[in-house]
Amino acid sequence: MTDRSPIIYVVDDDDSVRRAVALLLNTHGFRVRTFARAWDFLNYKHPRVPACLVLDVRLPDITGPLLQETMAAEKLDIPIVFITGHGNIPISVKAMKGGAVDFLPKPFTAKDLLNAIDQALSRSKKQNVDQTEISAIKRRMKTLSPRELEVFRFVAKGMLNKQIARKRGTSLQTIKVHRGRVMHKMQAKTVTELIRFAQKAGLVYA
Repeated sequence: MTDRSPIIYVVDDDDSVRRAVALLLNTHGFRVRTFARAWDFLNYKHPRVPACLVLDVRLPDITGPLLQETMAAEKLDIPIVFITGHGNIPISVKAMKGGAVDFLPKPFTAKDLLNAIDQALSRSKKQNVDQTEISAIKRRMKTLSPRELEVFRFVAKGMLNKQIARKRGTSLQTIKVHRGRVMHKMQAKTVTELIRFAQKAGLVYA
């Protein structure tokens, strides 16, 4: 187990549940961090590694669904597996619509929990890869001049060189030069790849 190993966070105010879940996960080789309160989990410095949150619906400070909303607002992208002894259909539907991986009623089996955690970690690993790529794209975008960034936007929207030249009131050759610099600085091999970079960075939408 290393500092890059996945972490399973468990947030439940029931000591016995926390201990039982932690013991189960430890025996399967997982790194585990447990919390009795949602705010303690939020205030924890989460390392950028694949992770999953096993979250009780009812907590003493804020509810599990409200923690889910808070995490989304703070862009804390950790997939959630809800566990509850008090679940109902509206709560479970809302949790799943909010992106939860699963909603397990207590008592749940070890197999069900481990399967849900496997799904959550797979999602988390993909999110981490995506975020790493987005960060690299944004770093490259910062090397663009204001005019190159403008041309990048136009190209990402599907505009041709001559359309951009006409819109900017400049020569076609000037736009070709800017576009070439954009392709080089963004490390894009094709226009399709450049457009994908723009979509990943939120410059344009698919």
